[in-house]
Amino acid sequence: MNLEQLRSFATLAEVGHFTQAAGQLHLAQPSLSRQIATLEQDLGAELLHRARGNITLTAAGQALLPLATRMLADADRVRREMAELAGLRKGTVSFGAPPSLCMSLLTDVLHDFHNRYPGIELQLREAGSKTLLEELTAGVLDMALIVSSEHGIADGSLVDIPLLREELVVISDLACSLPDRNGRLTLRELAPLPQIALSTSYDLRSATAQAYNAQGLTPHIVLEGVEMDAVLGFVESKLGLAIVPATVAINRPQLRTLRLGEPQMTRTLSLAHRRDVSLSPAAAAMATTIRRNALRMAQENDGLISLDEAAPVADA
Repeated sequence: MNLEQLRSFATLAEVGHFTQAAGQLHLAQPSLSRQIATLEQDLGAELLHRARGNITLTAAGQALLPLATRMLADADRVRREMAELAGLRKGTVSFGAPPSLCMSLLTDVLHDFHNRYPGIELQLREAGSKTLLEELTAGVLDMALIVSSEHGIADGSLVDIPLLREELVVISDLACSLPDRNGRLTLRELAPLPQIALSTSYDLRSATAQAYNAQGLTPHIVLEGVEMDAVLGFVESKLGLAIVPATVAINRPQLRTLRLGEPQMTRTLSLAHRRDVSLSPAAAAMATTIRRNALRMAQENDGLISLDEAAPVADA
């Protein structure tokens, strides 16, 4: 028994005539007759009373008709849903990103994606790169934005797509007077100034600590263990300065941004997904949206943020 046979049976039951049913189904009448005969043989029951070209349903045919109708409707619904997925009208994308990117790049990405594909459900996991890579490997996420300069992909189970390289910058309130040279501030000049330090769960915290240690410096930390969004608020309230990624500092009119010098600090951002699993149409569209917005961000913030040299060209 197959769907073609059930569709032929349901059409024949509706019109009550082999010739008319064959015309609706675009079949030759002998082909329709063979389908019905095969269906009756498979089910072990006569489905039709045949008399002078007209047909009526037997008791078995009457019992089969509502079942066949429901099965055909279910098949049609499956086809529609698959078409909707292919056309990006429905679907789900589960992805992750570090907190700093949730506050910057992803803000525009999500707005852009939702406008283009309002029927796609998005599931966001906010965590550090190490955790996101573990969840990618476990199959929990479709993809993740990661800080690949701190957590490179060691094995071959994941694909790493380079996106952006960004500077780490110093942020202060607008009224703060800083000893800068051509818009740059060295770690030695920054060290004695009051600073707000991120939680140790951030890769950025260990990166800045290592940079200070390399120069034999100890920063003057007035508050530590803070999450990224709180850092911005505390800096605005004049509690201290902070080192943050350039993506976080842009479009913050209440903050002043200075570039670091001696040494300049950068980080690389990548998009990762499993190598052995093809991205769904919805996930592939999300990847394209991320690359497109990364390109725009790099173009609008030349110098502080740039495309990684290995980054693929974003689709239009």
